[in-house]
Amino acid sequence: MNEILLILVLFQIKHWYVDFVIQTTAQVNSKGKYGDLLGIIHSVEHGVYTFAVLSGVASLYVALIIGLFDIIIHYHIDWIKMNYGNRDINDPKFWNHLGLDQMIHQICYIGYASVLLFY
Repeated sequence: MNEILLILVLFQIKHWYVDFVIQTTAQVNSKGKYGDLLGIIHSVEHGVYTFAVLSGVASLYVALIIGLFDIIIHYHIDWIKMNYGNRDINDPKFWNHLGLDQMIHQICYIGYASVLLFY
């Protein structure tokens, strides 16, 4: 159980770092264009860091599969937010949609960590 909690903390740090520290404005602007390379790179960064978090506690195979899954899931969550969410930071709906986006990412991390209970 302590290992799972540590992984969840590391996912929080990973998410903050990739979404709020290293993500560029160009990546943010490209996430709404399906297939745009910069949006894909942002999601690949998430997958690489997810792999890094899990590689110390899971088999490399499981870490790789979850990392790849995270790339796909993260990409589509961001794409949906950019295409269907409010983008005006002065509108309360923006904050509702941003919070929803972040919550969905966090639920994914709980799912990824729970996989380790079975492998």
